[in-house]
Amino acid sequence: MYNPRDIIDTIANNVRQTRNPFGIPRFMVNRWHKGLKLPRQGKTMLFTGMMYQFVPYIETSTNVLAQYEDTRWADYIGYARHVPGYLSGVGLAMITPSDEKKSFDKILRNIAKVLQASKVDFFYRPSLDDYSGVLLYDLGDQEGFVEHARYVAAKLKAAKVRRLITVDPHTTYALKVLFPKYVDAHFEVKTYFELVDFPSANGHRRVTLHDPCFYGRYLDLADVPTAVLGKLGIECKGVDNSGRFTNCCGGPAESISPKLSAEVRDRRLEELNVTGEQIVAMCPICLGNLRKAGASVEDLSSVIAGQL
Repeated sequence: MYNPRDIIDTIANNVRQTRNPFGIPRFMVNRWHKGLKLPRQGKTMLFTGMMYQFVPYIETSTNVLAQYEDTRWADYIGYARHVPGYLSGVGLAMITPSDEKKSFDKILRNIAKVLQASKVDFFYRPSLDDYSGVLLYDLGDQEGFVEHARYVAAKLKAAKVRRLITVDPHTTYALKVLFPKYVDAHFEVKTYFELVDFPSANGHRRVTLHDPCFYGRYLDLADVPTAVLGKLGIECKGVDNSGRFTNCCGGPAESISPKLSAEVRDRRLEELNVTGEQIVAMCPICLGNLRKAGASVEDLSSVIAGQL
């Protein structure tokens, strides 16, 4: 296991300098919307929180961490906090496979298509789409989280944005629960799958849903994807631990201990594999972490878009 303080300080330093935990310049990490010609203004904004965009970089960085965990080189991670954020971010972007970036960009493009098919009136403005800062909160840096959340909320308020559509559980929790509590910022927040409304065109199939911790335990949204898929003719085969009692995929621990993360992930994967059906995730962290074990995992948005 790495020293948690080294990891927390490095992430917090990157967020302070660059407004994201990896230091990657915005123009390099947020390209999914190119060519879609989405409206740039309106009453309801699609807010990605950058989580899907970050997953390829998370995988690259944690693969490096896994090589040196519990070795004599592990202590040197503390020096990363002294590297300028953008310098380390550009380096990480350069060594992350482009195919991985494109695959996660496709997920966001699918979400936009699903919203359009559901006749949802929304806009997307890249300059307003920021990382929520939720990892700082998860790792215990409450002061850093509050400072960053104020920055994000102030931009949205200045643009008179009041309604947001989110795409991942971490950002949804931050905006619905943490922003009101810590920075007195109140937005009307809906996940994209709560807005799905179109007829199915492609017949019946069965899947196994993995409920992420935030949707299952804290936001009470685990039943919504099941209901949405049911209306599209897709049956969800249940697992023992789901909803409010769902088990973690292990992803949130991977920056501190890749070994511990893998142990938690493998236990969860055993539970999911019992049904013998295609596994479906609705969180970018869960999706990336379960795939590391070689599992066949689809994102919920891809399954829904497949019914268009």
